[in-house]
Amino acid sequence: MVDSLLRPWKSTDAPFLCAAFVENPDLGPQFGGVDLSDVDAAAGFISQVLQPSASRRNWAIVSDGVVVGNVGVSAIERRHGTGWLSYWLSGDARGRGLATRAVDAVAEWAFSDGLFRLELGHRVNNPASCGVATRAGFIAEGIERQKLSYGEERFDVELHARLATDPSPQGDPLVLVR
Repeated sequence: MVDSLLRPWKSTDAPFLCAAFVENPDLGPQFGGVDLSDVDAAAGFISQVLQPSASRRNWAIVSDGVVVGNVGVSAIERRHGTGWLSYWLSGDARGRGLATRAVDAVAEWAFSDGLFRLELGHRVNNPASCGVATRAGFIAEGIERQKLSYGEERFDVELHARLATDPSPQGDPLVLVR
């Protein structure tokens, strides 16, 4: 039995997205200032932002039948074979290895879909996210000073990248349902 997997977002996931937004205030700035505190707003976000397009793909991270996060590739640029990978988990799902397994699975999908280089970044004050990137085979490439601005505060970002030719981590990627 599969206890955790990745699947496309559905409109019926709106209550889970809304709950994650309300219960995890640290996620708010990452959603670009959008208020997802009601189910209708969350449903709109799913239909407008989390659905696939030529330049992005997102998957709901599902554990024991409950949506607990997102992993996706955006800024897909086919000419150079690049994309930007991002991920988040609700608080109760953190620390269980789900993010690492999700990132690894989506990286493998991206490489099989023709991308060559994936990048991701995390605030330098977020060592857990750094651990996810490293365990999923992303190599740190440097610090982007004061890149992010949340409210009145600016944050340095550590950039990581994984190439299609890099060795795959010896992990257990989540099953990805297309």
